Amino acid sequence: MNEKFERLGFYPADILLPRSAGMTKWAVVACDQFTSQPEYWRKVEETVGGAPSALRLILPEARLNDPDVAGQIAAINATMEQYLADGVFRTLPEALVYVERTQSDGRVRRGLIGMVDLEQYDFTPGSGALIRATEGTVLSRIPPRVRVRENAPIELPHVMLLIDDPERTVIEPLAAGKQAAEPMEKLYDFDLQQGGGHLAGWLLSGAQADAVAGALSALCSEEAMEKKYGLRGAAPLLFAVGDGNHSLATAKQCYENLKRVTPRERWASLPARYALVEVVNNHDEALRFEPIHRVVFGVDPEQLLAGLLDFYPGAYEGRGSGHAIAYTCAGRQGWVTVPEPKLQLAVGTLQAFLDAYVERHGGEVDYIHGDSVADELGARPGNIGFKLPAMGKDQLFKTVMADGVLPRKTFSMGHAQDKRYYVEARKIR
Repeated sequence: MNEKFERLGFYPADILLPRSAGMTKWAVVACDQFTSQPEYWRKVEETVGGAPSALRLILPEARLNDPDVAGQIAAINATMEQYLADGVFRTLPEALVYVERTQSDGRVRRGLIGMVDLEQYDFTPGSGALIRATEGTVLSRIPPRVRVRENAPIELPHVMLLIDDPERTVIEPLAAGKQAAEPMEKLYDFDLQQGGGHLAGWLLSGAQADAVAGALSALCSEEAMEKKYGLRGAAPLLFAVGDGNHSLATAKQCYENLKRVTPRERWASLPARYALVEVVNNHDEALRFEPIHRVVFGVDPEQLLAGLLDFYPGAYEGRGSGHAIAYTCAGRQGWVTVPEPKLQLAVGTLQAFLDAYVERHGGEVDYIHGDSVADELGARPGNIGFKLPAMGKDQLFKTVMADGVLPRKTFSMGHAQDKRYYVEARKIR
């Protein structure tokens, strides 16, 4: 294992790629997308047919509650074993892969695929780990995902980790390797199915991997932490989970379960100690953060607004300095401002109130994409909608450092069809 990566919690990995499969049929979108749209997954089935595909190696979360889910998981594990036995995969030993993803909007998102040490990851709020969750982890969502992973011989990742690299020192320089005197080996270049755009990947050379290690080390130095966040002596935060937090938490739980039955001296050699991920620069121009609004159902809007003003002494109706939150309810629209807020983000201020209000008075909160949808639902009798400002990408790491984790459903990282597609795999048993 490359020693230059040891202090980073991130390493090259023995990456599995399909040897000769048709890549458009092979690659499918992350399993946690289109969960309420079974027609999407039916189209994927029609596209794949009987060809080798990552579709046969994952369980779309739309099927997590199927009555025969245990049989589906067993079939997935059996297919994994069969693909390994039949030589469907080739192995890229100790590899890092540079990827360029052309999204549905035409923008190109750049990433780097390797593996993280789960000993360096913690989803506990306030953790000082190198790799941290950005949003609260819902523990009840982990056990069903553990059942999918615990007996699987391989993993396919949809986890995307973010780095705070405003100077673009880690990933962006790799693009030049495509035209270098000794160019990187191209591994794949193909269109993604179901409107997912295009994907191309290249294998890093040893020198490029060393350069990545050096650049990542500089990002988590004490000097970098002080320069970016004004914090001296704080535990460095190198990777923040952008997508797939519950998937990474599941990998962590499976590893912790194995530790209980494995002598300590063998923990470092457990393949399940590591998880394959894609690393993306938070400052990549193709990466967009979209706000997730709130609509509260089954309440008296005027009473709720009065409760919000009482919850935060000094809060007032109108738009002013502090956290200004727009609302829509039957017959009117307006703003509530909370001056001198204690939390970094308006979503945190609003969510703290809504959690307390619903627990005491009832009602139900739903999480909504799009201003017009929030307005339309909020205007219905018995509802109120709150529209939140988009979180600036530069706020993400600062907020996690200051507040621990973001409130749940703070932001969405792009549209569903632009989420990560499964291509690479890795043995975990």
